[in-house]
Amino acid sequence: MTTRTVVVLEGDQTGQELLVEALRVLDPNVTRVPTEFKHFDLSLANRRATQNAVVRDAAAAMATTGLGLKAATITPETKGDVGSPNAILREEIDGKVILRTGRRIPNIRPVGGVHAPIAVVRMAVDDAYGAKEWREQVGDDEWAYRTEKISRATCRTVAEFAFQYAQKIGAKVFGGPKYTVSPVYEGMFKEEMDAAHHRHPGVPYEPQLIDATMALLLTTSGEALVIPSLNRDGDLLSDLVLQMFGTIAGSESLVLGMDPATLKVRAVMAEAPHGTAPSLQGKNIANPMAMILAGAALLTYFELPAADRASRAIYESVFEAVFEGMKTPDLGGHATTSEFTNDVIRRVRTKIEVWGTLG
Repeated sequence: MTTRTVVVLEGDQTGQELLVEALRVLDPNVTRVPTEFKHFDLSLANRRATQNAVVRDAAAAMATTGLGLKAATITPETKGDVGSPNAILREEIDGKVILRTGRRIPNIRPVGGVHAPIAVVRMAVDDAYGAKEWREQVGDDEWAYRTEKISRATCRTVAEFAFQYAQKIGAKVFGGPKYTVSPVYEGMFKEEMDAAHHRHPGVPYEPQLIDATMALLLTTSGEALVIPSLNRDGDLLSDLVLQMFGTIAGSESLVLGMDPATLKVRAVMAEAPHGTAPSLQGKNIANPMAMILAGAALLTYFELPAADRASRAIYESVFEAVFEGMKTPDLGGHATTSEFTNDVIRRVRTKIEVWGTLG
């Protein structure tokens, strides 16, 4: 069986601690998937020591292998410091899409009665982030300005992936930008959503303005949704959706780079959507679900049947563990981080062994 190489992007505080837990689950002795791990130390100390050279090296390696698993990292607030590594990493793999999926967590009551998955597919570049900003004095007042931009290529990539993912999971593409107020800027994204629908006519499609999208999320119940969005809108939506299902620690986050010619995924960086939680460092109580699920999601891009089986085994094991009461304190339980991971590993081993027996 072909061996896949995963670039491991080490991080800070609980981000690093939870990465270690995820790697325990991804051990080939657990998953039975031949996997090699290439480690890069992206801790704040090492980024400063190398002036971000380690980030560029890690990004180049990830672009080559197409597979990356990233721990949460500290972003220093001081201007002129090394900053966040995310922009460098996304640029190298041409990561234009971020995927986050809210799912019902067993025995955790969601907001508004939602229970079907809701996936937010957002732009990873452009829009309000990186916009040029300035202020001008106007008489006795002060005016602030911002210039934003999006490209048709990014709009097309995000819209296309949304329809591909909806087709994969049997969901409806729902929502969209405020194209009535902004027909030129946000309207371009709506045009690409419509074009993607024409390429995928079998995928249910219900475009909505972003404000209606947010309001209707609180009334939806039984239909799986995929919501394509602008960068800023998606940032707000993804946090809202994950919290609707009980916790931001219950889902993985994927940054995807797609081939502009074929519109197929060519690189994936999986991570948890939460930060480094310094108050939990060293206490062995942080919830490892999101990082473990990030590893499970990454396996689906190995393009190996054994990896797909291992991915399903991990997903099922995580949610079965919670259903049977194995919960960390944030979910109202008493399990430690390592106890939760140990239970998931036991379940994954059992499933893969039993499935192998059944053929």
